[in-house]
Amino acid sequence: MKRLLALVIVLASGFVLSASAQTPAATAPAPAAAPVASAAKIAVIAFQMAVAQTNEGQRGFADLQKKYAPKEAALKSLNDEIDNLTKQLQTQGATLSDAERSNRAKTIDDKKKQLDRESSDLRDAGQQDMQDMYNALASKVYDVMQNYAEQQGFTLILDISQQQSPVLYANNSTDITKQVIAAYNLKSGVPAPPASETPTTPRPAAPKPPATH
Repeated sequence: MKRLLALVIVLASGFVLSASAQTPAATAPAPAAAPVASAAKIAVIAFQMAVAQTNEGQRGFADLQKKYAPKEAALKSLNDEIDNLTKQLQTQGATLSDAERSNRAKTIDDKKKQLDRESSDLRDAGQQDMQDMYNALASKVYDVMQNYAEQQGFTLILDISQQQSPVLYANNSTDITKQVIAAYNLKSGVPAPPASETPTTPRPAAPKPPATH
């Protein structure tokens, strides 16, 4: 999508400064107290995983796999055909005329080009469909996450699903991934998919995080 950087969500200012007035001493005024920063409440979330593991996300990925399964099967069949033709040419080549050998080689080459072209088309279409589905869902999960963070009083949420995440360590108690998934499932009302229909890792490239609000 349009954003490639790690998702860093600032829900409120990190620190709230306050100053307490000091009663002047009888001899000389005491210096004003330095501003005191209240403790920030920080959480982390694996945002991409949260989106994918919602009931709606699992259903969406499963639907995409079903949509592209026939085309994948057709490409596998074409690939197997190319392998068989190649083996036949290798084993029978010495007994074939130059013209026949040339014709078979051309047939194999044409089928390889077809396979490459159709595989590329399938990959591009699959990635686009997955990106569109992910972005639409991620926007809704983001809203639920933001609402949850505000209710719980978090001032900062960091996304730890990015490879270049700045987070080096986070206690498990600060991870709100599961809570956001549960909150979204409750709001969406989408039931959990049957275990037999739980999608495997999608073939297209991992979706990018959505733009922040």
